[in-house]
Amino acid sequence: MAEPRSKIRLSVVQAAPVYLDAEASVRKACALIEEAATKGADLIAFPEVWIPGYPWWAWLGSPAWGAKFLPLLHASALEENGPELALIREAARHHDIHVVLGFVERAGGSLYIAQALIDGTGTLLLKRRKLKPTHVERTIFGEGDGSDLRVVETRLGRLGALCCAEHLQPLSKFAMYAQNEQIHVASWPSFTLYQGIAYGLSGPANYAASQVYALEGGCFVLHATAVLSQDVIDRLCETDEQRSWLGAAGGGYSMIFGPDGKPLVDHLPEQEEGLLYADVDLTDIVHAKSALDPSGHYCRPDATRLLHNTQPRQPVSTFEVTDWKAHSPSGVEQDQSA
Repeated sequence: MAEPRSKIRLSVVQAAPVYLDAEASVRKACALIEEAATKGADLIAFPEVWIPGYPWWAWLGSPAWGAKFLPLLHASALEENGPELALIREAARHHDIHVVLGFVERAGGSLYIAQALIDGTGTLLLKRRKLKPTHVERTIFGEGDGSDLRVVETRLGRLGALCCAEHLQPLSKFAMYAQNEQIHVASWPSFTLYQGIAYGLSGPANYAASQVYALEGGCFVLHATAVLSQDVIDRLCETDEQRSWLGAAGGGYSMIFGPDGKPLVDHLPEQEEGLLYADVDLTDIVHAKSALDPSGHYCRPDATRLLHNTQPRQPVSTFEVTDWKAHSPSGVEQDQSA
C-alpha cells in the first residue's frame, strides 16, 4: 500500500435515518456519501446503528413492551454479505471515498451493534461489533469479541472505530491506542434521552469522551451523532412520561477533533442535518504524541499492562473424524458382531 497522504479532508454526519427502513436509509446514506465526495472528502463517518436507527424503546419501557418493535428491527437490519451493505460499498467505490457506517447487523437470529470500515475501492476492510452493548441495549443486542478491537491500514492512514460508551472503556481504548491509530470514528446516537435525569447520557458528557479519546490517543476523532426526528418520538412514545424520557427532537452534536483534543469545526444546530468538514494534516499527530503517547514513550508496561485476546469467539468448533477407530471410546475397534 502506498504511503498515506499527509493532508486529507474528513467529513462527519449529523442526520436522522429513515427510521426502521433499511432501503430508504441506504438511499439517504448513499446521497450523503455522494455529497461528501463532491465536497472533496476522503472519508465520511456515520453515527451508531444509523441504519436502520437506534432502538429507543429499550429505554422507554419493559422488554416485554418493547418486543413489539423487534420484528421490524430484525427485518430492517443488515447482513454482512447482504444487498444493502453492497450498495454502500458500491457508493464508496464509485465516489472513491472511505466510509465508516454504523448499522444494526443481523446474523441468524441475533442482532449486533456493528460498524463497517470501507475503503475507496469498496473493499470491506473490517466489520466489527460493539464489544459490550450498554445497559438496556443488552436486551436486544449480542456482544463482539477481542478481534473487534482492531485498527486497519488505509491509504489515508491507520483507521479505527468504536461505538458510543465504548469510549468510556479504558482498556478497550488503550487496545486501540496501542495500534497507532491515526483516524478514529466515534459513532454515537442522538443526545436527547433522560435530559435532566442522567447527565452521563447527555451531549456534553459524551462529547467530552470523544474529545478525551483524541487527546489520549493522539489521533483525529470524528464524533458522529444522529438527529432524533419528531416522527420517531410520535411513533415510539405512548405516554407523556415516555415523551419526557425521550425528549424533544434534535440531539445532534457532531464534531471533528484534532490529535491535541481541539475542536476543528463549528457545531451545527442540534436539530439541523448536514455534514461537517475538516482539512487536516496527519503530521499534527507527530507534535501531539511527542508530548503525550500513553501507549508509547509515556507508557510504563512494567507497572501496568493490558492483555488483549484477539481470537474471534466461536460458539461451535467443527471437525471431521477420518479414523473412527482412533476416536472410538475405547480407542480400539469395536466388535461389530455383538
